[in-house]
Amino acid sequence: MSNFKQMLLIEHGDASGAATRLESEQELAAVAWSIVSGGALADLTTAESEVVNAADDTPLPDTGELVSEIQQGGDPLGDAFVRLRSPKQRRPLGAVYTPPGIVEAMVGWIAAKERPARVVDPGGGSGRFVLQAGRIFPDASLVAVELDPLAALLCRANLTAAEFDDRSTVMVDDYREADLGSCDGVTAFVGNPPYVRHHQIGSRWKQWLTNTAASRDLPVSALAGLHIHFFLATLLTAQPGDIGAFVTSAEWLDVNYGKLLRGMLTDGLGGESVHVLAPETLAFEDAATTASVTCFQIGSEARSLKMRRVANAGDLADLSKGRRVSKQRLKQEKRWSPLLTQTPPVPEGFVELGELCRVHRGAVTGANATWITTANDPQLPARALFPTVTKARELFDADDGLLSSLSSLRAVIDLPADLSELDDDDRALVKRFLRFAERNGAHSSYVARHRNPWWTVGLRSPAPILATYMARRPPAFVRNLAGARHVNVAHGIYPRDPLSEDILDSLAASLRSGVSVSQGRTYAGGLTKFEPSEMERIPVPSPLLLAEISS
Repeated sequence: MSNFKQMLLIEHGDASGAATRLESEQELAAVAWSIVSGGALADLTTAESEVVNAADDTPLPDTGELVSEIQQGGDPLGDAFVRLRSPKQRRPLGAVYTPPGIVEAMVGWIAAKERPARVVDPGGGSGRFVLQAGRIFPDASLVAVELDPLAALLCRANLTAAEFDDRSTVMVDDYREADLGSCDGVTAFVGNPPYVRHHQIGSRWKQWLTNTAASRDLPVSALAGLHIHFFLATLLTAQPGDIGAFVTSAEWLDVNYGKLLRGMLTDGLGGESVHVLAPETLAFEDAATTASVTCFQIGSEARSLKMRRVANAGDLADLSKGRRVSKQRLKQEKRWSPLLTQTPPVPEGFVELGELCRVHRGAVTGANATWITTANDPQLPARALFPTVTKARELFDADDGLLSSLSSLRAVIDLPADLSELDDDDRALVKRFLRFAERNGAHSSYVARHRNPWWTVGLRSPAPILATYMARRPPAFVRNLAGARHVNVAHGIYPRDPLSEDILDSLAASLRSGVSVSQGRTYAGGLTKFEPSEMERIPVPSPLLLAEISS
């Protein structure tokens, strides 16, 4: 049994009751409507009515047990929804339901700061945040905005069962264009914005993000996920003094698209604190993503923001904790995760790798099935075949950190831009290959369309040291004695100024023994990634010390 399920049993009792007997979404809708009907939230939207009408002939179980569990703090309807609708089915709308412990910590932080007149959950789901807020703030109005009509119906049922329906509003709408109206008093925004990646967001909304951010002189990337959109929509809607707490993935701390949120937290959104769960901890049972809780107060002029890393969701309980980091420093930093811990100074006699070497990611072929072949493919001229590291395993398996032979490597086909350089026989082979590549669509991939000409992969020269950059272990640093090329499964480490072979050997050995996963960017489940800039920040012995080591 998972830790998450055990937590649910401890907090809400055994979920083996009426909710687990629901066998379809139609039954779930019928039960929810039976709770809602006759209450203050019974005026459904057209979309919700269609969900209810589709469940017209569904027999109804006794709802008393469900209502009792809701009143005791449980969410049996939400649990049933998550069970009946798979993560894959919920992914397009980013529906990832938040464990009770995280909900309680976030609402608890709001309670310690304010007694809000209104609580708004931008991605309401089954209503876990507004239900908790209703218990803590008996005089606050409750607003849940939810795009999925079945989830919205469940939210209505939960609010009705908890007897909060007379002070609640459920809006079936996109939060970015929902009209929340005015509020006399402080509004608290709290919730789990939908986790939807940028490639599932339509061009209309990407344009909205770009234009809206630009109008406020905020840095923006159209690659931002939907949770970043929700932060921006909150900034547009909120009034000075309003507060909020959102739980999202933690990737925004470091990636380029996160610069918009980083900019908002230091200018306008009023960042109060950021709490990041250790990446090896899966905060959400059915989503392999990192998690962070971001707290803010609109218009705050505080000069610092608290930051901390916690080992698990239970440690989130008090969101007032954290180490203060000045907002001036936050504005200067491109990545925020290193600020979660004190970065040790570079030891005496050491320098950052970037002072000695540039780190370059390998080439992207755009279609590996087309551009990677056997080392001695007779269908192509030898001058077009380059032995290449195409799998990280080839570096992890290198004996003693040395790549001494090309014999086990595959080849990348890298053709000259000007095919007239080839003799007649070689040009005939290449043209036949290009016809094959076009039939397989290799010329129309995103990468190929941004190359000139499309058939030139553009491999870098052999790097003296090759390194893996993504694994659940430190990178492998391998001396490339064989002169292999590399694609984007590896980074190449190139000296800025010539280094002797002995010093290169010592440098690679130092990297193999001195690098830990903590120096990279760790994702959910403990997967650690080193971008080139992160690898360049690794401390290594100075050239003088390397020379002493090699002698």
